[in-house]
Amino acid sequence: MTSTHTHLATALPALRSPLSRRGFLCGLVTAAGAATLAACSSSTDRQAGGAVEYWLWDSAQQPAYEECARVFEDKTGIKVNITQIGWTDYWTKLTAGFIAGTGPDVFTDHISKFAQFVDLDVLVPLDEQAAWADVDTSAFQEGLIDLWKGEDGRQYGCPKDWDTVAVFYNKTMLAQAGISESELDGWDWNPQDGGSFERVLARLTVDKNGVRGDEEGFDPTRVAVYGLGVQDAGGGGHGQTQWSPFTGSAGDWYYTDQRTWGTRYRYDDPTVHEALDWYFGLVDKGYLCPNGAFSSTTSTDVQLASGSIAMCFNGSWMFNTYAGLDIEVGLARNPVGPNGTSTSLFNGLGDSVAKQSRNIENASRWVSFLGTQEAQDIVASYGIVFPAIASSSAKAVAKFEETGLPTDPFTDHVKEGTTFFFPLTYFGADVTAILTPAMDALWAERQPAATLSAANRQINLLFETSAKD
Repeated sequence: MTSTHTHLATALPALRSPLSRRGFLCGLVTAAGAATLAACSSSTDRQAGGAVEYWLWDSAQQPAYEECARVFEDKTGIKVNITQIGWTDYWTKLTAGFIAGTGPDVFTDHISKFAQFVDLDVLVPLDEQAAWADVDTSAFQEGLIDLWKGEDGRQYGCPKDWDTVAVFYNKTMLAQAGISESELDGWDWNPQDGGSFERVLARLTVDKNGVRGDEEGFDPTRVAVYGLGVQDAGGGGHGQTQWSPFTGSAGDWYYTDQRTWGTRYRYDDPTVHEALDWYFGLVDKGYLCPNGAFSSTTSTDVQLASGSIAMCFNGSWMFNTYAGLDIEVGLARNPVGPNGTSTSLFNGLGDSVAKQSRNIENASRWVSFLGTQEAQDIVASYGIVFPAIASSSAKAVAKFEETGLPTDPFTDHVKEGTTFFFPLTYFGADVTAILTPAMDALWAERQPAATLSAANRQINLLFETSAKD
């Protein structure tokens, strides 16, 4: 999976009161642009009962799904045409397609967009389709099937895969610092002194005079190697590969008031403020790269490969990317927090059928096939992601570990139930638009985390005053 699995696009215009569905959809025409509409063939021109048009954004997964399509066609006689569109353009073209009837029959969906699509009534309830009877929903990893249900209890998406977060590190740098890999087993953090996690970061950080972060004379303003690297402040992705392992283990804090379909965000909670003040405070100490240390397009795998950082958090979809770097890479589980657990955000993708499709029956058969063990075993054999079906995940583990890296730092969270969901709420684009600059200010301007309370009030006001219909 590419890094776009986590970075939240803002192609969907914000849904604000008193904008209705009709007004919102009209606004999409302007936002998406006429050029993208002209680039697609109209779904109304397609023959009902013909080939299924399927869109995805991840080029790394395309070969696996092309094989699934071949098997599906052999079984059913139904052809599937797969179109891969990069993440930057994907959502713009998809939303434009909802207006002009130019979109796919089936598309890969993301939780950050899902609620808005449900609200716009553009998705087919899969559980109302005959083909859904072939899907054993009990086979999926616990919790995944519920992520793709609307507030009405209908199933609007079929789980494809899942992901968690762990720590990738440079093994050579660890050894040079005199740190054994076993010291990362059970390491911990706290917002007072950072625990053993911060001590490791300090030791790994080196200034331009060769002085380490835990040595006398260390200069935090002239750092050559940062203990920890990030690409951005994480506001757009709720800190998935930045600070979520810390806020998730700080206490009983969660993004919203409910596990799914929450109506109040909790960025005004002192627990999250304390955790984030400590986390971004690592910048002041020189252990975490400051804003501007790297270009905004320099991802953490590139930072690690260049020798500019010693560690970073990233998701399981990046496993093969890190395994292929020209350095010796190690993997560690997230540090244990004040609540006594090592935790990870638990996310995944799904497949949805567009209601505008004239080919809903065949589209539903394709999505239902992708929800079977046969299809997910095919995906597992490519070693790109952990498929949503538990038994298929086990087969993906074997493929991943052919690289020599362990998968336990990712899979143990699922086995032990130490995960928490990506926030599934309405107004996703609005939340991102409000939260991103507020979180950027914590990193770039070193504002105190208490300033998030103002952003939180703006977000919650959306739920109090905006009409979804």
